[in-house]
Amino acid sequence: MANQVSADYRPSETEPFMNERQREYFRRKLNVWKDEILKESRETIQNLQAETVPHADLADRASTEAERQLELRTRDRQRKLIAKIDAALRRIDDGSYGFCEETGEPISLKRLDARPIATLSIEAQERHERREKVYRDD
Repeated sequence: MANQVSADYRPSETEPFMNERQREYFRRKLNVWKDEILKESRETIQNLQAETVPHADLADRASTEAERQLELRTRDRQRKLIAKIDAALRRIDDGSYGFCEETGEPISLKRLDARPIATLSIEAQERHERREKVYRDD
């Protein structure tokens, strides 16, 4: 199945939405992204393990602790992103990928290409963000 989508293929509005080629294109794109994140994550873990040398200088210790906190936050973001990528891959398998969770309408190919883990159309996302802003301002 993977061989039916060439490397230079780009989804087009002229073909049926979420046809087999488009699903394979997005599956490949998501898997490549996931592999990159996993590689970064392994490097983050190596950096955390390398930084186990205690520092006598208080400033050095504070600096190292700040770097460690940043690495941990980065790792947490990577973990959450991988969960979203895995969820998108499951949606490809079950046929719901590319359709807005709120309206059921197709999400634009342009949006999916830019953000392959998107679950909402631009319009639904904007409504969602406006509602969040209203509640945040209270």
